[in-house]
Amino acid sequence: MFEDDSKWQQGEMLSEGEVATLLQQRAGTGQAMRNFKLKSCNLENINLVNRNSKHGHRLIDSDLYRANMRGAHCFMLDLSGSSLMKADFTGANLHCANLSNCNLLGTKFHDAKLENVNWGNKVIQEEQAGNSDNPEEKLDLYEQAEEIYRHLRKVFENQGLFENAGYFFEREMVVRRKQMPKYSTKRLISKIVDLFCGYGEQPIRVVVFSSIIILGFATLYFFSGVNFSGEEVAFNASHSAKENTMAYLESIYFSIVTFTTLGYGDITPTGLSRLFAAIEALMGSFTLALFVVVFVKKMTR
Repeated sequence: MFEDDSKWQQGEMLSEGEVATLLQQRAGTGQAMRNFKLKSCNLENINLVNRNSKHGHRLIDSDLYRANMRGAHCFMLDLSGSSLMKADFTGANLHCANLSNCNLLGTKFHDAKLENVNWGNKVIQEEQAGNSDNPEEKLDLYEQAEEIYRHLRKVFENQGLFENAGYFFEREMVVRRKQMPKYSTKRLISKIVDLFCGYGEQPIRVVVFSSIIILGFATLYFFSGVNFSGEEVAFNASHSAKENTMAYLESIYFSIVTFTTLGYGDITPTGLSRLFAAIEALMGSFTLALFVVVFVKKMTR
């Protein structure tokens, strides 16, 4: 730590003139800047780019509450763990910056360059809510997290970065669900939608869910039996492994045509399998429609 860092950490440097110039000079030393107090500091158009280096400058665990960072050059800047609450990054270049574990409540990112920013897996409020045992505090933190995710979603939508917007929409819906009563019907439905398709942002989940349904019902048909050309196709302990394997493959085939509601008619359900087939056909119709909706939503952005 530099000798003068204590002044930055105690906020004494804010009384100096040309704080932005002094901070640029401090960053130019290449050493990490930690716990700097820059509350309400005017850093408009500051240049914190570490030129000719594969790593950006580090301004970590610092307080930039209400700091004016409009038009700032922050390419690859590491701000991890910092409080950026209500800071103004309008028009700033944050390309490849590290904003993980930052307090982003009320932070302005209008017209900022935000490609390849490291946001972390969750905003800090969501992490704190998950660790809190106080119901009121937990609810307040989830509300803050929802507000942050909503703002980031809108920012990315306005910039046409729909992949990022989709991610923050999904996180927004997750924290909104966590604000609902724990055992309520609305929360259960929301959780099911999340599991099935990630609130419309994860079409691969629909594919995985469909595969599970098909294999699950194939197993049921394998043990309950189906009819093929007048002969029962089902597991039989007296049959060889090859014969049972072929019976299972035919059960998978029947499960696929039932799930997709093709119904060729070469294999027909019997007994309990008729109930299973009816249930699978209903689930298949719903799941295929869901996949089309999710896929079209992703592709038409």
